[in-house]
Amino acid sequence: MAAKFGVPQNNMSQKNLSRNLWSGFLFGIGLVAFIDEAVFHQLLHWHHFYDKSTTSIGLISDGFFHAFSWFATIGSLFMFAELKKFQALWITRWVGGMLLGGGIFQLYDGTIQHKLMKLHQIRYNVDILPYDLTWNILSILMVAAGMILIKKKNEAVTHEHP
Repeated sequence: MAAKFGVPQNNMSQKNLSRNLWSGFLFGIGLVAFIDEAVFHQLLHWHHFYDKSTTSIGLISDGFFHAFSWFATIGSLFMFAELKKFQALWITRWVGGMLLGGGIFQLYDGTIQHKLMKLHQIRYNVDILPYDLTWNILSILMVAAGMILIKKKNEAVTHEHP
């Protein structure tokens, strides 16, 4: 029986490998953005997505940020379901993509949004260095772990399908 992706079931084509990576990548972005929004914006009240204006504008910016994370998560889950349906899901590659996507998003947030664009900081009125270091070191560790899992899965594919 041919799968929707144009390859037989149980066959890991390059297209399916890419879909596994992108589904995990989008889920990682959505997950990290959700955690950032729920914990740092809503529960701890440390900052808003955009802190250069009023609290009302900050809350509106949080709403757009939340919508972005929701769309990324839902899109990734539709891809995940399709991969699973056609027996084309490789969870190691998917988790690698998730860590890579979450780590890249968090690193982008910590460097571009926090430092370059100065949209917001992790916290205000405290020594920010420990927060910045923790945020960005965790990001780098997530990216490294994701790349290791993806490389590991790529090597397994190469050995299975020369």
